[in-house]
Amino acid sequence: MRFEALNRLWETVRETSHDFRASTDVFPVVDIEKLSTTLSLKEKGATAGRLNRPGTSAQSLDETEQNVVTWIETEKKSSHQVLEDQFQTFDSRLRNLDFEGQFGLIRQANASSISDFKAEVASGVDELHGLRRKLKTAEDELVDFKSRHKLQRAAKISSKAAWGFKVALIVFLVLIEMVMNGSFLAKGSEQGVVGGVTEAAAFAFLNIGAALMFSFFCVRFLVHRSFLLKLLGLLGLVAYVAVALAINIALAHYREVSATILSGAGVEVMQRLKTAPLGLQELNSWMLFAVGLMFSLFAFIDGCYLTDPYPGFAGVQKRLDTARSSYIDRKLDLIDDLRDIRDEHNSKIEAIIRDLSMRRQETAAILAHRARTAGLFAEHQNHLERTANTLLTIYREANRGARTEPEPAYFATRYQLERLVPVLHSNEEWDDKLLGERIQSAQAELSEQIKRIGDEFESAIEKYHKLDNLFPESTIGATQAA
Repeated sequence: MRFEALNRLWETVRETSHDFRASTDVFPVVDIEKLSTTLSLKEKGATAGRLNRPGTSAQSLDETEQNVVTWIETEKKSSHQVLEDQFQTFDSRLRNLDFEGQFGLIRQANASSISDFKAEVASGVDELHGLRRKLKTAEDELVDFKSRHKLQRAAKISSKAAWGFKVALIVFLVLIEMVMNGSFLAKGSEQGVVGGVTEAAAFAFLNIGAALMFSFFCVRFLVHRSFLLKLLGLLGLVAYVAVALAINIALAHYREVSATILSGAGVEVMQRLKTAPLGLQELNSWMLFAVGLMFSLFAFIDGCYLTDPYPGFAGVQKRLDTARSSYIDRKLDLIDDLRDIRDEHNSKIEAIIRDLSMRRQETAAILAHRARTAGLFAEHQNHLERTANTLLTIYREANRGARTEPEPAYFATRYQLERLVPVLHSNEEWDDKLLGERIQSAQAELSEQIKRIGDEFESAIEKYHKLDNLFPESTIGATQAA
């Protein structure tokens, strides 16, 4: 025969390593033909028949028949073990569903969730109460300040953008004056424009700085209610005019002097200021004087309006605004926090409600699967009994064909497989109707819990707003903003 070795390998590959048909069933179907070949039933039947064994008077199965029965019983026990393993898996899955534990946790959650939410609200009320008292103190300070100083208007507070513009204007004035002064002073500088700008820097800072200092710290007192402070403001205004004129006229003289002498310009300027302060000889010097005075006036006006003209009024208003902003922002943050807690609580409750329904469906599926598996095992035992009788028939037919004496009487008797009855441990299992009622009750409790949390949330907002009612005279803007 060609390719004898290859053919043997091919047959070996095609053969299965077990006596069952390929299947995905829990209890596989026995391949009777394959098992008959494995047990050599036809060969052993013919051999025993030629020897007229078993004898005509035999009452029990011979060795080959016992082997068949043993194989069937072994397979029955093996399948029963598989069934028990399956039952343990089902029981484990049912225990893991733990409905009683779930119901207990739901009761516990219902009892503690409201308490936790109320504790969060109480903490927020305490915090807001402190901030509200600070706001009340700031409001009282403003009322008292306006009363003492007989102010009927609101304080003028510059916004960040306006404040930035005013500061930028001051910087711009300093830079422009430095450049313009430098161009005028370049006439007498050995370094040209660069040297003139360097020399003019001190004059520019002094000119603009003096205007700001007098406007912010002295002249503003002209509007104060106190006569002594008004006098201080008037003196400051006179001093500002004198200083501004002195700085700018000195700068103009310095320009003329530095253009004619290389050293001692400062001494010459002081001498001119004593003898002829207005004795400028060149038009550019008068222009330098006018430009410097103009920049000083711009800086003076800008300094007056950096904040409220009335001294101290802006500071009181800013403290009130800060306290109000802190109170309002914190109240909004606390409300947002409570809203997040409420939404998180409700989303978890909704997930638990869905989970209970899914657990009930899973329970029904597990029980149905278990019942189906038990039915499959019963059918598998029937299959094993039919398999045993088929295998015995194969053996006995081969035995009959080779016998010369009558066959034993028990050859006509069918084999009866002793059935194993699976035991279902259902004592701890839930009745589906009762389970459905308990789940509906738990879901109703959880839905009620969502409503209670919502009510507590609304109550918390009312408590937060009631803090404004503790101080009826408080500024309405805080309540409206909240």
